[in-house]
Amino acid sequence: MRTSHVVTFLAACAIVAMGFLTVSVRENKAEQAAIAATPTDIKPFESRSSEWGKYYPREYSTYMQTKQSDTLQDMLKEHPAEVIIWAGYAFAKDYNAPRGHYYMQEDNSTSLRTGSPDGAGKQSPLPTACWTCKSPDVPRVMARDGELEYYTGKWDKYGTEMVNPLGCADCHNPKTMELTLTRPYVARGLDAEGTLKAANVTHQDMRSLVCAQCHVEYYFHATKWTKDGEEKTAMVVTLPWNKGYSVDDMEKYYDEIGFFDWKNKFSRTPMLKAQHPEYETFLTSDHYRAGLSCADCHMPYVREGAVKYSNHNVGSPLDNIGVTCLNCHKESESEFRKLLGRKLQRKNELSDAAMEQVATGHLEAARAWELGATEEEMAPVLSDLRKASWRWDYAAASHGAFFHAPEETLHTFARALEFGQAARLKLRAILAKYGDPDYVAPDFSTKEKAQALVGIDYAAESAAKKAFLDGLREEWLKTAEKNGVYDPKSREGMGPRKTSWQ
Repeated sequence: MRTSHVVTFLAACAIVAMGFLTVSVRENKAEQAAIAATPTDIKPFESRSSEWGKYYPREYSTYMQTKQSDTLQDMLKEHPAEVIIWAGYAFAKDYNAPRGHYYMQEDNSTSLRTGSPDGAGKQSPLPTACWTCKSPDVPRVMARDGELEYYTGKWDKYGTEMVNPLGCADCHNPKTMELTLTRPYVARGLDAEGTLKAANVTHQDMRSLVCAQCHVEYYFHATKWTKDGEEKTAMVVTLPWNKGYSVDDMEKYYDEIGFFDWKNKFSRTPMLKAQHPEYETFLTSDHYRAGLSCADCHMPYVREGAVKYSNHNVGSPLDNIGVTCLNCHKESESEFRKLLGRKLQRKNELSDAAMEQVATGHLEAARAWELGATEEEMAPVLSDLRKASWRWDYAAASHGAFFHAPEETLHTFARALEFGQAARLKLRAILAKYGDPDYVAPDFSTKEKAQALVGIDYAAESAAKKAFLDGLREEWLKTAEKNGVYDPKSREGMGPRKTSWQ
């Protein structure tokens, strides 16, 4: 009897549990069906993310959490050698580590690099192309004005248009919510490289490629075109993938077309400025070979009842390590963090060593020119400095590279160090020939000392930028809001202005 009672009790419990489960499944399916049936009225090229948030509140809410990534890290202060390497280029004025997506438009506007237009003739030194990765207003304006018109002119040309930070419209089709490429240069780059044609990309490919619209190496290709009989020049964002995705492949491409971004003020080296080649670096990784995408680690899925959605609080996987890294890696969290700490330390050691060699080489080259070295004598030196600077910059600018692809990153830094040392050995012989074998490069141990060597009037640059932000830029935002373009909610919760120059 006792046994039968126990069996009867357990059976009853199982029946009740299955009943609850059936109700839960039905409720979940009903909730899923309700979400799928929700009508949307998102306009094509809608750049105000809060409009998308009316229909996708979970994704929008998590996206807005990127405002928590608000630490401003002055990289020039931490690494003054960068000022010397970038001498003569806008990055020598101001360069901070990236903050969350919420701040992308803000940080682009407040950077000293974009200059201080005044609306009365003084323009930004940078082209309109410098907005391309910073705002969902870009595809809207491209569709309205045409791609070549968008890429023609200076950065301030679209001051009343580029007013919203990176958001929903950058990656999604407003009707279907499918991932989509809103920057045409990515498809052109894929087709030029040829391994993966744009027409053949899968959904999993797209979970990285939408990120690659910004997190890639690119350059501005000067393109002649005519409008109403007037010849114009568009600075078109172009991916240098024709020969492949590696740092060496892209260097060959740049060398063959004779491209350089600027000439270093000290050494006169025709330089390449790496942008942020996370995608290309990721392609060399074990994670990529295992079939993972950027979104798998940076936008992990979250479950709320019946709803499964992607967390749009894009940031470091280490911020949510339990549902990212440790899904696959079997170490404990403390062990895993120690492992990453060692990888980061090794990366920093090689980066710092290469940086010092390259910066010192540029200054020593300046002395060689001053003493009367010839172009023929200096050509091999400049070749080595170009190679060294490019490789150091490429590895340093690929944020998270020590984790994405540590072997490739260390190799790239090591090659930068090798070419930097080769340049300095050649320079020793030239300096000895011209009577200064013991030349010691001037001190660039602080940001202030390095910028003084370059000749940057930091106080004047900062004052002009503040006047722009307090004046013309506020007018831009008011005009954009009046025109129904600006989304005030995109700046909700933004604290006092943060810059490295105030």
